[in-house]
Amino acid sequence: MKIRVGEHEAYCFTAGRALDEGKRSVLLLHGAGLDHTVWTLAARHFARHGRNVIVPDLPGHGRSSGPGRESVAAMADWVVELLDALGLEKIALAGHSMGSLVALDCAARYPGRITALAMVGTTVPMPVSEALLEDSRADRHAAFDMLTQWGYSKRHQYGGNSNPGIWMIGATLRLFERSRPGVLHADMNACNAFVEGLERAAAVRCPALLVLGNDDRLTPPRSTRALQQALAGADVRVLADSGHTLMVEAPNALLDALRSIL
Repeated sequence: MKIRVGEHEAYCFTAGRALDEGKRSVLLLHGAGLDHTVWTLAARHFARHGRNVIVPDLPGHGRSSGPGRESVAAMADWVVELLDALGLEKIALAGHSMGSLVALDCAARYPGRITALAMVGTTVPMPVSEALLEDSRADRHAAFDMLTQWGYSKRHQYGGNSNPGIWMIGATLRLFERSRPGVLHADMNACNAFVEGLERAAAVRCPALLVLGNDDRLTPPRSTRALQQALAGADVRVLADSGHTLMVEAPNALLDALRSIL
């Protein structure tokens, strides 16, 4: 579905179902340079199990029009604008990678709107290498290659997929390649500049979940110690044989974890 948020149209995947005010709502946020399609399997599950599901393309991504937001806080503000446009007062919120930072910022600054927080493939802070910042600034394909290569565990570098007919690495690379010029750099810069993460985590009051891949080379579990301490009482799940792209590397294990909180 498309809905007007501010001056521009936003696209939201709802698994083909109208929103029902009698159901709880779940909103899923994609990562840098990507779009709603990364959450398709989880979205379909929750839609078929009694939830309203909203999976937006963030501004400037996928089918959403308008310029991209250049900071995590601005993206979080946009998410709340989207909730207002949809007429939703409260939601459970999950995000992957950059989307997890946006979800964290939302939960901390808009506590009355967020009932649960799930951060997938995450760490705080989330620094970005100068090489990746430079290649994304110049719109070089090397930026897509780096993120795709490092986004998967070593065991998934050789092809195959638990979902028949889909090549993991190839599908992710195609998603990056269809992003608009400048969008990936803006996203990378937003992640790199988000230095308030631990402060935001300490302010979260809703139930929280971290889902991490034990072989994640972009946001390794060992880098999340400070985040785990700041999110006091958070449930932490580390998935075996998985890297950063958990929605396709470990879809069933991820879904089991998400169902515990969403």
